[in-house]
Amino acid sequence: MSTYLIAGLGNIGPEYEGTRHNIGFDVLDRLIAGSGTSFSTERYASRAELKVKNKKLILIKPTTYMNLSGKAVNYWLQQEKIPLHQLLVVVDDLALDPGTLRLKLKGSDGGQNGLKNINQVLGRQDYARLRFGIGSDFPRGRQVDYVLGRWTPSQWDIVDPRIDKAAQAIESFALAGPQITMNQFNG
Repeated sequence: MSTYLIAGLGNIGPEYEGTRHNIGFDVLDRLIAGSGTSFSTERYASRAELKVKNKKLILIKPTTYMNLSGKAVNYWLQQEKIPLHQLLVVVDDLALDPGTLRLKLKGSDGGQNGLKNINQVLGRQDYARLRFGIGSDFPRGRQVDYVLGRWTPSQWDIVDPRIDKAAQAIESFALAGPQITMNQFNG
């Protein structure tokens, strides 16, 4: 059975729940909803396991905070002996409109601190990431407030069903592979 590491990025603590920056956590929570499995606190992350047909998904929500996500990702890659091409990182992206999904197999961090740290710790950028658009509708100098802010009701109406789509994209990544998943879910 092939095993995949799915890392949803965010920040721990009630003050961050439901914020744009925590969309990675939200997507993983939606992925396991109704599955009978749940997250438990383990080393550097909240961890859950999900079987999807003949694949095993190790889901982690790093407890290291966004800016140190690489520590958790690297630890669980090693711990579970998962090859890099079976890693998928779910992350928020300011450059994409709210709810837009973009799967990429490599690339720069695009200014995203979680990806920046993962790139530094792994020493490479050639791993898959599912970027979830959060938009950039904020005044100059207010980026942090926007990213750590909560969705407006009109944004949530767009984002909520796209969280389901992102969960489907994760399953597709493991079952059908990255090319088919990109063709089906990007945009």
